[in-house]
Formats: sequence, C-alpha cells, structure tokens
Amino acid sequence: MTHRFDDGTLTGVLGHMNGDHPDDNLLIVRAFGGRADAAGATMLDFDGDSGLWAAATADGESFEVRVPWPGGPISERPHVRREIVALYDAACARLGVEPRPHA
Repeated sequence: MTHRFDDGTLTGVLGHMNGDHPDDNLLIVRAFGGRADAAGATMLDFDGDSGLWAAATADGESFEVRVPWPGGPISERPHVRREIVALYDAACARLGVEPRPHA
C-alpha cells in the first residue's frame, strides 16, 4: 500500500517546491515526462511511491507527469527531500544541465 503523507508535509513540500524551485520542477518534467516543449511546471502531489507534476506548453497544452522516486518507496518526510534532490540531479544529467550545489 502506498504511503500517504500528512497534510502538513504535503503543504510544506509543495509550497517550497512551487515557491522556491519552479525551474527544478520544469527540469524534472522535461527530463522524465518526455516533453522538451514544457514551458512551466508545478508540483501537484506526492506519495510514498512518486511525485506528480502539472505542466503546460507555451501554446497552453496541459499535461501531468508522475515520476517514481529513484530510491524506491519512502515513508518519512526527510526522505522526500532526498528523493526530489535525486530527481533534480538525474534530470540535470539527462538534459545535460550543470546542477547547482545542494545546501
């Protein structure tokens, strides 16, 4: 059974990703959604198995991309950050983008 995170965790992580890392969201969608034409993306949801992003092209076509966590299923809040960072790093590698250092 897929782990569901509590509302506080969801709100915190989604607020952080969409407020502080919109470019990371876009890289993840472009790399794992097979849509190099994505012009914007927001993280919609996540659970213990994957993250879910909503994206759109410049001409307004909307689509969603679900990406499994690289390290496998998770069930603790600190693991969410680890897996999103791993997705970001993998997206950069896949797209040939130099990743920024992680604090």
